[in-house]
Amino acid sequence: MTERLGRADLHIHSLASDGVDGVAAILSFVERSTDLDVIAITDHERIDAALAARTMARDLGHRAEVIVGEEVSTLGGHLLGLFLTERIAPLRTLRTTIAEIHEQGGLAIPAHPLVPYPLCAQGWVLRRLLEGRDPRVRPDAIETFNPTMLGRPWHGRVVRFAADHGLPAVGNSDAHQAVAIGTGWTTFPGRTAEDLRGAILEGATRQHGSFHGTGRQLATFGEQLRKYRGDATAAIRASIRRDGTGRDLGYPGGRERPPRFEEAWRNERADAGSGAENRTG
Repeated sequence: MTERLGRADLHIHSLASDGVDGVAAILSFVERSTDLDVIAITDHERIDAALAARTMARDLGHRAEVIVGEEVSTLGGHLLGLFLTERIAPLRTLRTTIAEIHEQGGLAIPAHPLVPYPLCAQGWVLRRLLEGRDPRVRPDAIETFNPTMLGRPWHGRVVRFAADHGLPAVGNSDAHQAVAIGTGWTTFPGRTAEDLRGAILEGATRQHGSFHGTGRQLATFGEQLRKYRGDATAAIRASIRRDGTGRDLGYPGGRERPPRFEEAWRNERADAGSGAENRTG
């Protein structure tokens, strides 16, 4: 009997950027409602929620591993950085950003590429990097499946581009709501995050997924608008109260300024343990 391939979704947004669900909701959905083995939290220009998610998943004994990622806005389009240890600064060239991700030991994957839109890496930019002699600035894979309106019309073109240039293909959900996680996914030999890294480097991944309907996209956009209004209200109230709080970043301690995840998570876990002792005492 052939062992099941591992499954990963490497493009997920949380409340810390433009997603509408916090880390706990994301982890709970992945654990209860998907068969994913690996996920990556890839908020725009930040990794704090991804770091929190990785710690929480480990401490809670969840099945799925969490990769620390970031969707970086470069001058050449959006780029997924995976296996990061530090935040990558935005608004620099695609070449420079890929090199910095590699310096951290991470992987660099253009998100929803080839779409004629400023947020997407264009073919001529990618070809210039791929045809150069410097491996430090070469993308490690390309997001060939993205179920959103940005990805759907250009899917076939991106698949052909990946094949023509020998780039490993990955499929992701680009989820901004927990319920969308796993609508795009990548299969790979093995089950762990390190297995996935090796599969990407060896070109052994495959892309899968189903495209979103217009109704789902509009519903997500409406949820995002409500989130932005809530964020603005929280920011105004915080500036008036001056009480060291701000908008909710979606993880324990994420309302504090500066955020205090480690302290809040330790306290939350300690309270949970105390409650369990009281129930059994």
